[in-house]
Amino acid sequence: MPLLYFDVSEGRTPSEIKALLDTSHAATVEAFEVPERDRYQVVRSHPTGQIVALDTGLDIARSHHLVIIHVVSRPRTRAQKEKFYALLAERLQRDCGLDPADLIVSMTENDNEDWSFGFGRAQFLTGELH
Repeated sequence: MPLLYFDVSEGRTPSEIKALLDTSHAATVEAFEVPERDRYQVVRSHPTGQIVALDTGLDIARSHHLVIIHVVSRPRTRAQKEKFYALLAERLQRDCGLDPADLIVSMTENDNEDWSFGFGRAQFLTGELH
């Protein structure tokens, strides 16, 4: 945890998807100080035209390479979130060639009782995880 959902347009190669996931995970580990094996990622690929993401009046020019990342996580500090956004933009540009204008990130916070990692147990509540 956190759980990251990636929405992308069709057309990326498996190696491009792997780089996107690996780079995002490294930023997650650094910004949120989670263990390396704390990795939960889901990629959803959409046909061209099925993602509409305008600019909320910010004058951001987007391309068909848009990546939308939805993060579901236990609460994080404002500083952690700002570090995460900056690391993602910087590293995805460096490692994947993603224009920072083509990155949208949204976070949804939940709490310990909202997670079960298997076996029908809430591991944060049972003490198996901290």
